[in-house]
Amino acid sequence: MIASLLYVPGNAPRFLEKAGHRGADVVIVDLEDAVPETAKTEARDNLTKWVPEIKRTGGQVFVRINNGDRLFDDAVAATLAGADALYIPKVSGVDILTGLADHLERHETERAPIKFVPLIEDLKGLFEVRAIAHGPRVLAVTSGGEDLATAMGAQPTPDVLRYPKLMIHYAAKEAGVLSFGMLRTTVDFADKEALRAAASEARQFGFDGATCIHPSVVPILNECFAASPDEIAWAQKVIAANEKEAAMGRGAFMLDGRFIDAPIVTRAQNLLDRFEKGRATL
Repeated sequence: MIASLLYVPGNAPRFLEKAGHRGADVVIVDLEDAVPETAKTEARDNLTKWVPEIKRTGGQVFVRINNGDRLFDDAVAATLAGADALYIPKVSGVDILTGLADHLERHETERAPIKFVPLIEDLKGLFEVRAIAHGPRVLAVTSGGEDLATAMGAQPTPDVLRYPKLMIHYAAKEAGVLSFGMLRTTVDFADKEALRAAASEARQFGFDGATCIHPSVVPILNECFAASPDEIAWAQKVIAANEKEAAMGRGAFMLDGRFIDAPIVTRAQNLLDRFEKGRATL
């Protein structure tokens, strides 16, 4: 289970050395927007130090690489450093994923193939997102809200971002991969109650987790995207009741005044599976 992903600038040792202790399921070492051009090469070279050090705390490490001229060198460096996945910005078509996968094969003789998380950040990518979600090595799909709004000539308000973010989310779910995000921008982290409401809403829509840029948001994401004890207890009750009712030849039944049929049973089982998977990774 991946509920929280914390961005950390790849050129900030004082943040990187604490990143693995912030409680996030994933630390994203950022080589892109958070790092000025003059520091990008050094940040890439230092992945060999920071990726293993952060992973020793038990979480996963993704690396947000640069698109353009730095794409392949960044990807190779992250792969050799042992990163679990690449956050790939500005993906506008599946070809970039195919080319990157082919290029990395020769560097993966001693490790499993690194996974991809494409970021949809422009309108071309938005309309190609279904193909992108079905691309090679895709673990999850997410969006870049600020970039999407800029591409539309719009402001990154929740109303503006809601529909494109849902398009990306639906494509991820159709492809059977994870979906990260909230139906608003993640840049404004000061209003914790608004963030909590947005994370809870995202989980109701079926998002699996979300990114953040400040460690104070990590506990909120972990709480909102996790199943509550009441939800787990109800799901267990549904599964137990379904087994009993099925043995008597009934596929639909009432439980505590609520109608239960196959989709509700499946949803309960999915919740328990997600809970068990998350507990197994602790």
